[in-house]
Amino acid sequence: MKQYLALCQRIVDDGVWIENERTGKRCLTVINADLTYDVANNQFPLITTRKSFWKAAIAELLGYLRGYDNAAQFRAIGCNTWNANANDNQAWLNNPYRKGEDDMGRVYGVQGRRWQKADGTVIDQLKKIVDDLTKGIDDRGEILTFYNPGEFDMGCLRPCMHTHTFSLLGDTLYLTSAQRSCDVPLGLNFNQVQVFTLLALMAQITGNKPGQAYHKIINAHIYEDQLPLMRDEQLTRTPFASPQLIINPKITSLEDLETWVTLDDFEVVGYEHHAPIQYPFSV
Repeated sequence: MKQYLALCQRIVDDGVWIENERTGKRCLTVINADLTYDVANNQFPLITTRKSFWKAAIAELLGYLRGYDNAAQFRAIGCNTWNANANDNQAWLNNPYRKGEDDMGRVYGVQGRRWQKADGTVIDQLKKIVDDLTKGIDDRGEILTFYNPGEFDMGCLRPCMHTHTFSLLGDTLYLTSAQRSCDVPLGLNFNQVQVFTLLALMAQITGNKPGQAYHKIINAHIYEDQLPLMRDEQLTRTPFASPQLIINPKITSLEDLETWVTLDDFEVVGYEHHAPIQYPFSV
């Protein structure tokens, strides 16, 4: 919480106003932010200075790991974040690659599980990483990337958090996640939950111990209509201690994540929080 609040305060104090063409709103913006999450000691980075919701974030992560490409698939596992991008984005609705209602195209998990080669064959990035880490192998290229510029026109959205690099030191697994853009009041806690959970899950299914997760954000911003709530409300609150994330120990393989795992296999304990804050969302 201290590093989260420090980033928010940094944006308030030192941010530069930038006009965002997509939303038509101004953003108070800083470049380069680094956060660290203590997965080894299970300090789950769920925001406590307002009530925050974690289930949709983990559901979305599961969809990515399964390679989902349809908003209906995400809804079925408890995540509604892709409904608008799949069905209300006019540019995507006009795109000849769109297959129909709820189709998302070749975004996020599709790239992670079915990266298209020029000869028509595919690369399963995630399976290669899991296989290597299970064998204790780190070839300094255990990289899961969703960022494929050659196929941006074949999906409804460019990825924001786009690359996850795993590093193995002995039997301790580390993660470095890179994000190009972040709506700090609304989106950051969603992303924090996913970075933490990704390392915890990958360590568990590869038989390693989790270490630290490092989260690098390039463009961190607060929208103009969010600023009063952040400055005058959330930043005045005293944070509580971090809760813990409990993951079903029966999850031991990538196949488990692909087939039977649900949100019932995750539990957050010890979560104390302040009242919710209804930040405006910019589409």
